[in-house]
Amino acid sequence: MSRYFTEDHEWIELDGEIATVGITDYAQSQLGDIVFVEVPEDGKEVAKGDDAAVVESVKAASDVYAPVSGTVVEGNAALEGEPALVNSDPEGDGWFFKMTLSDTSELDSLMNESAYAEFVSKL
Repeated sequence: MSRYFTEDHEWIELDGEIATVGITDYAQSQLGDIVFVEVPEDGKEVAKGDDAAVVESVKAASDVYAPVSGTVVEGNAALEGEPALVNSDPEGDGWFFKMTLSDTSELDSLMNESAYAEFVSKL
């Protein structure tokens, strides 16, 4: 599995044909306590950079962008009843949605883990 990151603090992990998307630990720490998450519907087509989900915290509401283009195959239903999963495990059980990719070459424009760590260290 390979994990990639965006400058908007989403992560995407590709496992075979399916990629899982969420927000990074840095993003959840900046948002504070997450109180609501809206995940996309199954079958939703998204282009790279499109608004795909919404996350609301005690501080603000933010869009979660599609890191690449493709089709949503599953939203994380667990977040409806327990949005705090994003705070407790943002890069694990707090994932937002799974998708198939329409153009895997778009992954080439994203950062790997070390490049993202360097990016965050400069913020």
